[in-house]
Amino acid sequence: MKKKDGHVHTPFCPHGTTDELEAYVEQAIKENFDSLTFTEHAPLPLGFKDPTPSENSAMKLVDIDSYISEIQSLKDKYRNHITIHTGLEVDYIKEFEKETTQFLNKYGKFIDDSILSVHFLKLDEQFFCMDYDEKTFGLMIDVAGSLQNLHSMYYRELIHSINSDLGNFKPRRIGHITLVNKFQKIYPVTFPTESTILNVLQAIKEQKLEIDFNVAGLRKEYCGETYPGEWIAKMAKKQKIPLIYGSDAHSARDIGKNYSNYDQLTSGS
Repeated sequence: MKKKDGHVHTPFCPHGTTDELEAYVEQAIKENFDSLTFTEHAPLPLGFKDPTPSENSAMKLVDIDSYISEIQSLKDKYRNHITIHTGLEVDYIKEFEKETTQFLNKYGKFIDDSILSVHFLKLDEQFFCMDYDEKTFGLMIDVAGSLQNLHSMYYRELIHSINSDLGNFKPRRIGHITLVNKFQKIYPVTFPTESTILNVLQAIKEQKLEIDFNVAGLRKEYCGETYPGEWIAKMAKKQKIPLIYGSDAHSARDIGKNYSNYDQLTSGS
């Protein structure tokens, strides 16, 4: 089986490190990867205001041409060593489907492989970045009324993303599907979630999409597991839904981290 990292960020990320693109590639080669996809956070939809304090959730629109150009240069330079894909991590925001589709229609022809993720939820007429920090997440619980309500809202938005019509260039991989568990050591889930997760997997299967097997949660202080966790990943595998390893690296040193978790899960029968 070819070794691929399908979720990698870059120095174009305003909340990541300044590690050069080439450093990520060199680390991937060192870790014996056959391919990697750069998936920088796509510019947020026109008209959407980033709710994070520093407004640094995504790449700026003025940078996207340079982003595409620099990755193309790396493709040429390393073509005999590793396959490099130009990608994006696109935010799904239900009220901004039209703007997202317009963006994808303009830039999709330059993109090889991308991810569709839910980071933002609208609660009581206000948007929140749900994975920003534990204090923001706690506030979201208060506004939603309970942790269970917040989970329901997140998975509802996730299913909207899966079933959305974003045109011919809609990303084919759904990002970190259990991101709502990022702070689970502080806010443990004490209610059943299996039926909801099965609905998510069924929607992904029906739309013939892939799942981002994202190991970043293992690096997060209050999470301690992959997105999705093992039992969900096993259910996806049982349903023959493709699972694509994603380091979600925001620094070169995180390329290939915890790949063994993915390898053990996918190498068996």
